[in-house]
Amino acid sequence: MSGSEREGRFGASRRSALLEELRQTRSRRTPSDRPAARPSPKPQPKAFDFGSLPGHKQIRLQKSAAEMLGIGVPYFREQEGYAGPTCRIEGREVLNFSSYNYLGLNGHPKVHAAARDAIERYGVSVSASRVVAGERDLHAKLEKGLAAFYGTEDCVTMVSGHATNMTTIGALMGPKDVILTDTWIHNSITEGARLSGAARVTFPHNDLDWLDDFLSRNRGRYERALIVVEGLYSMDGDWPDLPRLVELKHRHDAWLMVDEAHAVGVLGETGRGIAEMQGVDPASVEIWMGTLSKTFSSCGGYICGSAALIEFLKANAAGFVFSVGLAAPLAAAALASLEVLQAEPDRVARLQANGRRLLDRARAAGLDTGEAKGSAVMPVIVGDSARAAMLSDECFKAGLNALPITFPAVPEKQARLRFFLTSEHTDAQIDRAVEICAEALARVRSRKLPFGAGA
Repeated sequence: MSGSEREGRFGASRRSALLEELRQTRSRRTPSDRPAARPSPKPQPKAFDFGSLPGHKQIRLQKSAAEMLGIGVPYFREQEGYAGPTCRIEGREVLNFSSYNYLGLNGHPKVHAAARDAIERYGVSVSASRVVAGERDLHAKLEKGLAAFYGTEDCVTMVSGHATNMTTIGALMGPKDVILTDTWIHNSITEGARLSGAARVTFPHNDLDWLDDFLSRNRGRYERALIVVEGLYSMDGDWPDLPRLVELKHRHDAWLMVDEAHAVGVLGETGRGIAEMQGVDPASVEIWMGTLSKTFSSCGGYICGSAALIEFLKANAAGFVFSVGLAAPLAAAALASLEVLQAEPDRVARLQANGRRLLDRARAAGLDTGEAKGSAVMPVIVGDSARAAMLSDECFKAGLNALPITFPAVPEKQARLRFFLTSEHTDAQIDRAVEICAEALARVRSRKLPFGAGA
């Protein structure tokens, strides 16, 4: 036998032996040695369908109603660029009466430069809570400036105006206390009162006789009492009687908190708000609140008051302690806006003149402006949500951007368009806006609504 034949036979024999050994090994395996049978896949549970929530069903109903009325949804329309007295929406320039840019400072070159410089020096974010590593010198400069502007001892700024109200009220009040709020108060205050656990009492709008009577009969039931009002009511454009509120809260041993979100830069000869306008010493009010997103062309909120109050909030207000610090460019923009406001008080005078003109022209045109007093905010009350939405749509088609406020933000019979003014609006723009609105309202009132779409 040749060598190649022997090698071939050995190779085949060896392979046969190895295969036999492998078969025997497999047959000797215990059940635990053998791979388990692969189970049939179980059906995975589906995620919850949030479309089944009652609130989402309400949204679908509103969209269906808009389609039935033949109008576009007015919310979340994208604006192109800067929002001043005019803006561009869907490629078209329209008159803009839906901006909080009360003094036009969002377009001021000094404000823009301050924000750019802050980005170069600090970056976009401070990247931490101020308690730990987010503190920057801009925060202290802004807070010192706001405190001096209000005439208070100190100030603290936070990243959200809504959260500022909620966390301040939540930190100060508890289950043994009572919080009394005007019926037209902002949602942030209502939510703060609810989360605090304190008793909540709502008094009729600006009815201080009612408030006085309630406190006379019930003040002794509570440990602490907090009265909360707005310096300028954001839905109606009117204000409270601050001197009487100060007297009332002092007599009943209560604290007074004034939300100046829409009042600072708008009321008073130099824009210092309702205290300046009504001749009240700011020190007689325990808590001054404001936002940075309107006159101060930034984002966030602040509390001005005594040094002890601010020290307490910096240690106990969860919305401050556990939240990132105000972004550097936002703090810089707000500080620059404050400086421009103080250097150019004529902006406040122009805004106030515009407010009076808008109100006078609207009333002369037969529009229902409710309780408005001629400031930066003015409603045009329509009467039901469907017609408010229709009016906004008609105005937009005619070149005017003024958005509807409907139920549940306001009572159904108080649905309205809400106008926001700036110091930069011209007389011609104001007059044209009123003309468009009056003509559009006449068209809306002449239309017959589909069944169930309105009153």
